[in-house]
Amino acid sequence: MTRLRGGAVVAVVMVFAVAGCKDLQDNGASGAQGTAGGGAALAAADSLTVKGRAPKTGYSREKFGSAWADTDSNSCDTRDDILKRDLKGVKYTDGDCKVSYGVLEPDPYSGKEVTYRRGRSLVDIDHLVALSDAWQKGAKYWDAGKRIALANDPLNLLAVDASANRGKGDGDTATWLPPDTSYRCTYVAAQVAVKKKYGLWVTAAEKTAMKKVLTTCPGQKLPSGGNPTKAPSRFKAR
Repeated sequence: MTRLRGGAVVAVVMVFAVAGCKDLQDNGASGAQGTAGGGAALAAADSLTVKGRAPKTGYSREKFGSAWADTDSNSCDTRDDILKRDLKGVKYTDGDCKVSYGVLEPDPYSGKEVTYRRGRSLVDIDHLVALSDAWQKGAKYWDAGKRIALANDPLNLLAVDASANRGKGDGDTATWLPPDTSYRCTYVAAQVAVKKKYGLWVTAAEKTAMKKVLTTCPGQKLPSGGNPTKAPSRFKAR
């Protein structure tokens, strides 16, 4: 498994959706695919709608469907798809789907090496745009299919150090950034891409924070790819 440095790959068909989000592992702006002329991430951040944060009332994880649904119909759940994409030295249990071992080398949030072992993992799959944050910025008004799609979209998912992820919680760019400063441009660009793709709004403080980060990397382009914004109708949410 080779981790690409700088480069979003647009998924052509659904079966390649996970591979189409390698850019989430990148540091910096060089080599990323996006709008010609550079600066696509900063321009996209500037275009996001600004509103106040809505109440969290009514939010639950179940509103986004069962965890790690196989929405791309490749017979592997979403969690294993992301582990396969993001870990090196991957080993499996029962075929080539259930990941039993791998290494984050490095973890994008902390910059350190983290080993994944199934059942006693130090690795989480992070929703770059947290589901509760999405709920308060538009997702509460969506139908279930769109919420399920967001929860399982490889564009919005990243294997990361568990302790760093739990420190993030449901924070947005205004309240949390990766400790590894070299990853911040890539991280913020990915959040912008998800919010733009799904039509989520941002708070004024969040937009200011996004632009502050992205002005330090004016050539940062916008990642793309991932799954469709509506899950197949067989998937349900409460």
